[in-house]
Amino acid sequence: METGLAGKGVVVTGASGGIGSACARAFAAEGARVVVHYHHGRERAEAVAEELGGAPVVGADLTDEAAVEHLFAEARDVLGTVDVCAAVAGVWPSADQPVWELPLARWEATLRANLTATFLTAQAFLREVQRNGHGSLVLVGSTAGRFGEAGHADYAAAKSAIQVGLLLSLKNEIVRIAPRARVNAVAPGWTVSPMTRGTLDDALVDRISRTMALRKVAVADDIARAVVVLASDELSGHVTGELVTVAGGMEGRTVHPA
Repeated sequence: METGLAGKGVVVTGASGGIGSACARAFAAEGARVVVHYHHGRERAEAVAEELGGAPVVGADLTDEAAVEHLFAEARDVLGTVDVCAAVAGVWPSADQPVWELPLARWEATLRANLTATFLTAQAFLREVQRNGHGSLVLVGSTAGRFGEAGHADYAAAKSAIQVGLLLSLKNEIVRIAPRARVNAVAPGWTVSPMTRGTLDDALVDRISRTMALRKVAVADDIARAVVVLASDELSGHVTGELVTVAGGMEGRTVHPA
């Protein structure tokens, strides 16, 4: 099916990671011109860019306003226009710390790395939309933002803010500058990626899949396909402000007894 993304300029943040790199590949497969963003994973980003035939690579700390502005200025220079942004970048702190033990420093760092980074990315992209008169933004949240995640209240709070309050505000604001521009979000559940590969052993998969209708863990391509569909004006042109959960039918309760 034609997505209409051929020739579009796309920025994928966090494209050095598992979901981000899958998104970069998926957009490139549709003929889009992709800027591969990274923060710490330069070698991984360059490997992804090489796969895509020499896509431009831009490093930026997304919690730094000036760095985010530079990222989009660089993208505009190499792409001509930035038509789509997939805001994938995020950080999941691996240590399990309940709220009564959660240091304020970690709380603030997690919100900054996820919520603030996504806000600054959205802000910079909306300025491109204002310049172009069109655009599609896809935010990447998490099922932690739908169901909570014990031991990771900081991450759950950040993702909930992204995929509810921020999303629903942006979809109403973006039309002030471009009447057909859209903002949507994807909430991945457990997904095989560099961030989770050391965590998802058979015992954990068996336990977590008890809350899922489909007893399997997603791969990054599952998430990337949903991002591409939402980014496409051809496939989702009348869809905005929506959250698509890609998590095998996960619920906040146990579906299977064992």
